[in-house]
Amino acid sequence: MNPQGERWTTDQVLALAPDEASRKAGGKLAAPGPWSETGADEGAVWGQCKGSGKKPYQTVVDIKGPAFKCSCPSRKFPCKHALGLLLLWAGDGGEVTAGEPSAWAGEWLAGRRERAERQAGAPSGAAAPPRAPADPEAAKRRAERRMQRIGAGATELEQRLEDLLRSGLTSAESGTGSWDETAARMVDAQAPGLASRVRELSSVVASGPDWPARLLEECALLHLLDQGFLGIERLPGPLAATVRSRVGLTTEAADLLTGPGAATVRDRWLVLAQQDSDDGKLITRRIFLRGERTGRMALHLSFGGSPGRPLDLALPPGLVLDADLAYYPGARPLRATLGERHAPAAPGPVPPGGGIDAALAAYGDALRDDPWLDSWPVVLTDVTPIPSHDGKGWQLADADGESALPLDPRCLGRTSLWQLAAISGGAPITVFGECGHRGFLPLTVWDPAPVSL
Repeated sequence: MNPQGERWTTDQVLALAPDEASRKAGGKLAAPGPWSETGADEGAVWGQCKGSGKKPYQTVVDIKGPAFKCSCPSRKFPCKHALGLLLLWAGDGGEVTAGEPSAWAGEWLAGRRERAERQAGAPSGAAAPPRAPADPEAAKRRAERRMQRIGAGATELEQRLEDLLRSGLTSAESGTGSWDETAARMVDAQAPGLASRVRELSSVVASGPDWPARLLEECALLHLLDQGFLGIERLPGPLAATVRSRVGLTTEAADLLTGPGAATVRDRWLVLAQQDSDDGKLITRRIFLRGERTGRMALHLSFGGSPGRPLDLALPPGLVLDADLAYYPGARPLRATLGERHAPAAPGPVPPGGGIDAALAAYGDALRDDPWLDSWPVVLTDVTPIPSHDGKGWQLADADGESALPLDPRCLGRTSLWQLAAISGGAPITVFGECGHRGFLPLTVWDPAPVSL
């Protein structure tokens, strides 16, 4: 390793960007002009970027995380300054030289490493004061009250669905506002999962041809979830855990790692994709991983969006991470939380995958265990993007031309579709994405380095 650590590629840096606008803005800052006091060592890159004010923005990146800190007011993580600094460093033009961190950068880096040592149980100064032990009886009573509230909400929702079917699905067109009211009632019942599904029902109404059929399908799934919760004590343990998570009951990540019965899976986890979504209030980051030894897929979720709640974890596609993961309980576990890391992230290989038939089989197997599952992550190899026969969409075709998988309509008209076609150029490619009832949603393509779509 050189004195500044193993440099990332430009594609790996751009894969961290939360959106296309950030990529473009970061690219404009990937020049030495606005930067001063830049430097790097084996674990970090730092520098000051001239902005519109008198005081430059202080930017530092912990490349072993990676994690970011910038004094700018942006809600995006990483911001354009962090992206520009990393692009400048990745270019290896000599502008970012090896050295010791500035005082402001060193203070933040030392704080991060101290917290990491404490989490690992290593001594590093005064320990944080222990929290008062929770009252197990009080916690049990709170859990019972919430279960009762959700049960009452599920019962009310069943009555709402029954009224809809009795009056006919077309009656939903004149009662769109009542769905919002019903969703609010589910929030009051502390069942955010049910509330989210009710809102989806309102979006289906009058949404295009055959909307009554789609509405009936969603109503059936919602009815199944209601009945599953109302009879949860009769369900097998893994399925009961799935139902609980679907209605909005969550498990604390700390309990997965250190609680009773905690179990982790150590592997070399290849980062397949990182995707951010922003609803205006909260940024959700989804990081998909695949175990090199186990072949298991995993999804890490993190939430942020305010200066006091940044998205700390960022992993660009193509890196491999030797770490422990703990899966959330369920009939088909996918979501996981990150535990101990045994080595810094490093560049990884192109992931192994399969064909169209294997992808459909993987989604079918997962759907059998979790009927509310919209999609399942898969890697496709030797597939080619081609227009559909009707000319209204696109599909991925196997090399032998025997099987094809339509692309999710959500990607039509997006630059990601044309990126995919341009990278392929009519030749087979390796692509990662989500295979579901809407089709295949591509997220990353290898060319041969990973490119986020």
